[in-house]
Amino acid sequence: MALLTIVVPVYNEEGTIAALLDAVLAAPLPDGIEREVIVVDDASKDATASRLGAFAGEQRIRVFRQDVNRGQGAALRRGVQDARGEFVVIEDAALEYDPREYAKLLV
Repeated sequence: MALLTIVVPVYNEEGTIAALLDAVLAAPLPDGIEREVIVVDDASKDATASRLGAFAGEQRIRVFRQDVNRGQGAALRRGVQDARGEFVVIEDAALEYDPREYAKLLV
């Protein structure tokens, strides 16, 4: 079984993070590919952390929290560093990209 890692850098995304993670988890993938989601919270000052807490029981999601805001590049590096998948995609927490298109990248 192959693994796709979806890295999601977040900063103050309380309004979109739950919908985004629901969409990422529901996105169709080709047969034989599983997913893991790595969320890197770059020291959000809003309720992003508590919204992420709602996904604590979801085994496909790992959350890392930076204690100081270091910027999107640092959050991406952290997520990619901890990726376990053979394939890695970057997802935008503000719903700019459509998770239903992952399969197009993998065929």
